[in-house]
Amino acid sequence: MPTIDYYFGTISPWAYLAGDRLERIADRHGATISYKPLDILQLFDRTGGVRPADRHPSRMEYRAQELPRWAEHLGMALNVRPAFWPVNMAPSSYAIIAAQQAGGGDLGGLVQGVLRAVWAEDRDISDDAVIRDILGAHGFDPALADKGLFIGAETYGRNLEQAVEAGAFGSPFYIVRETGQRFWGQDRLDFLDRHLSAA
Repeated sequence: MPTIDYYFGTISPWAYLAGDRLERIADRHGATISYKPLDILQLFDRTGGVRPADRHPSRMEYRAQELPRWAEHLGMALNVRPAFWPVNMAPSSYAIIAAQQAGGGDLGGLVQGVLRAVWAEDRDISDDAVIRDILGAHGFDPALADKGLFIGAETYGRNLEQAVEAGAFGSPFYIVRETGQRFWGQDRLDFLDRHLSAA
């Protein structure tokens, strides 16, 4: 059974636009997903990327055109300038890490719910009340927002180190653990699907 290591930042618009396609691909191939939220800004720093705030205006102007194009193509709601962005990713990431460890809910739905909160619902994912609400909506104990903060912080930092070691440099980034094949971006999910079919 293949395992997909999924590296992402909870403020990534491109991870949001992936929707539930990764989960559907994994179901189709009997694959397991290991969700690895991380500090995407630090990943940029570590791997030669540029934080959005420091990018050339032409790159940001193109991004502002490309995001709504993809949202329309995928039939997804999108606010190109969300009310809470950028925002502290740690609290939402810790909650996802705690939920993955606890089990019992819809983890893929939780991840999508956090991303949707930023990019379609103008909610502040650094707010504990928002995190508790999203946890509960996807079958997890809302109290996970307050539990396991030490383990969450430790895993969050470890996810960054693992991403750098594995060759990830953006979000979303998918790595098939058994083959080492890497796929960067929601627009590469079809290639991931084809790779799993061939494997």
